Amino acid sequence: MKDPIDGSQAVKCSGCGIAIQTEQPELPGYTPEKAMDRDPVICQRCFRIKNYNEASSVAVDQDEFLRLLSQIGGKNALVIHIVDLFDFEGSLISGLQRFVGNNPVILAVNKIDLLPKVTNWNKVLNWVQKQCKEHGLKTEEIVLCSAKKNQGFDRLLDTVGSYRGDRDVYVVGATNVGKSTLINRLIRDYSDLEQELTVSRYPGTTLDMVNIPLDDGRFMIDTPGIVYPWRYSELVTREDLGAVMPDNPLKPAVYQLNEGQTLFFGAMARFDFIQGERQSFTCFVGSRVGIHRTKLERADELYAEHAGELLSPPNRENIGKLPEWTRHEFRIKRGTRMDLFVSGLGWVKVNSDQGALCAIHAPRGVKVLARPSLI
Repeated sequence: MKDPIDGSQAVKCSGCGIAIQTEQPELPGYTPEKAMDRDPVICQRCFRIKNYNEASSVAVDQDEFLRLLSQIGGKNALVIHIVDLFDFEGSLISGLQRFVGNNPVILAVNKIDLLPKVTNWNKVLNWVQKQCKEHGLKTEEIVLCSAKKNQGFDRLLDTVGSYRGDRDVYVVGATNVGKSTLINRLIRDYSDLEQELTVSRYPGTTLDMVNIPLDDGRFMIDTPGIVYPWRYSELVTREDLGAVMPDNPLKPAVYQLNEGQTLFFGAMARFDFIQGERQSFTCFVGSRVGIHRTKLERADELYAEHAGELLSPPNRENIGKLPEWTRHEFRIKRGTRMDLFVSGLGWVKVNSDQGALCAIHAPRGVKVLARPSLI
């Protein structure tokens, strides 16, 4: 049977959308010949993810991701761009407007369940609106949601219904922002389909476009996640990925620091308070990332002696798999409240408006920036 979107004849995995093949076990899409009789057909990789939460390494060319995205501009489509609120700047698709043309965009800001329960959501929404403007992203609507907790999902469905008309719906986003989880909510609640998309913590779970028929003859299309190398989740081993990506609400850790003090986030990053009046800093990282305070003058020595042991994760063996650290210096002006953000790992909120000179050390290539405070 032909694929309804691209007209191809290939049998596709109902989990990740990749074309099924039975000849080469080391390549994406492999499934044993005897498994071809199953309904639905699923590739061996998706089978292992679903049953054992174990992913195999696959090589997917980023140019192919961009090629798939560029097809959207020539279609009559509604685009749902899903971003991860925990890693907003790291998961926002740069230049999305260039790919989607004049098609309307709904921004679904997922994983709001990771922020503390006392969060002011109106403030978060205003913050997202300003960030979209800053990055040149035009949106019809912004919906705060949590696929995991089913928060904001009804509003997202209503918003999609308001803008869809006779359009196909394309769901786009970086790896691990929750695209497949959100679509699975649609499948379970609003579709007769039995299969679900592959969901796991591993980046790049959805490998090809997955076409889901809607009740009016149109389709919802889940696109593969774009792999952004500046996100920590793309650098760490699978062993450490669970520590980097929080599963539960963040518990802010507040530190009163004097100038000349340092905070280590395991052996993954380091924050230096170089100059300024004594003030507090709030750290937002996953609970499995241990925070260790020391004097700035001892920081290099402490890292050399204890990285991978006292300072962990990662362990000593996995530290060698990360790029060397790069230092990023920031002067926070008086009268401003800023976050120092490390893509995929978290951020440090500078609570005082007295001004400060700070630095972040993180692996080379990881996106590090200063931004207006999220919360």
